[in-house]
Amino acid sequence: MLANDEQRMTKKIRVGLIFGGKTGEHEVSLASAQSVLRALDAEKYDAVLIGITQEGRWLTGGNPLQQLVRATESPLLKARNEAVQNATNETSAIVTREAAEITAANALNETVDVVFPLIHGPNGEDGTIQGLLELADLPYVGANVAASAVGMDKALMKALFRNAGLPVADYLVVMRHKWEHDPEETIHDIETIIKYPCFVKPANLGSSVGISKAHNWDELTQALTTAAQYDRKILVERAIVGRELECSVLGNDAPLASLPGEVIPEREFYDYEAKYADERTKLIVPADLTGEQTRSIQDLAVRAFQAIDCSGMARVDFFMDARDGKILVNEINTIPGFTNVSMYPKMWEASGVSYSQLIDRLIQLALERHADKKRTVSSYR
Repeated sequence: MLANDEQRMTKKIRVGLIFGGKTGEHEVSLASAQSVLRALDAEKYDAVLIGITQEGRWLTGGNPLQQLVRATESPLLKARNEAVQNATNETSAIVTREAAEITAANALNETVDVVFPLIHGPNGEDGTIQGLLELADLPYVGANVAASAVGMDKALMKALFRNAGLPVADYLVVMRHKWEHDPEETIHDIETIIKYPCFVKPANLGSSVGISKAHNWDELTQALTTAAQYDRKILVERAIVGRELECSVLGNDAPLASLPGEVIPEREFYDYEAKYADERTKLIVPADLTGEQTRSIQDLAVRAFQAIDCSGMARVDFFMDARDGKILVNEINTIPGFTNVSMYPKMWEASGVSYSQLIDRLIQLALERHADKKRTVSSYR
């Protein structure tokens, strides 16, 4: 009996890393997976690599991370390939040929102890993967189904922020159908309510994919057309001139906020190129703020986290208006970029939590939340 107890105590936790996916942020997801794989404590965890192609196919053999990196031409991934080379084939298959008849949920349940989803954007950060993991009754890092879905949909997110009394910039939701069938009225509404300059975004995407800044009619027309390629729902927001600030949140029912950071892009705004390719972009951690400003941002970050009933982790983005210093909540990211140089872990590192410690804490939070969920009665007698 004692030997069995000791065996259970020394048994490693099998962590399933899900990455890639049918999303515009596919390569960002691979970069995050590479960094997490390298930083996992090998004495505590075994990594199980679960790859999803850009076509939505789940890879079932070989080394999924290595396969997807090779298939993706991206400078973002070249410097991180050594972590992939070290991954073993034995830990890379989530569904074997012998288990082909087993449902995806059961296959996951039998292969891993906890899952760390690292798919950014649609089909991963929007509650879809989370729903599968709920069906499999598996612990997983990050927000639940509802919070993930709301955190992905910027229109729903903004509505909940407003309902919670959080300060947000003026915005307008435009449906693709309306834009395609009545472009003149659509532009008139935007010019009347939001005015120029404004940002135009797909409602359900991240990493600044499909986002444009419009200063006039021609740019607005092109921006709406671009955003409509990525989503049927488009968000148009008043452009705020000022500082771009971010804050990381960690926890379940009693979340904590990190020291804030600041993004200073050399480009006109913090677009995809500025985030992942432009070496001139400055990431200042911690941000140069007064104590009062820091506390205000941390308070708003936790309130935004709680407004969507988030759990595990999130990065909350802010604007500080140059005109009056007012802090506005921009958005929340429930699966933020997670490379070792991404803002989410960098802000926690500045707050005293290392990258490896952060990964460990997130896994423990996932297990704690799952254990707490088990306390909920699921039948009525």
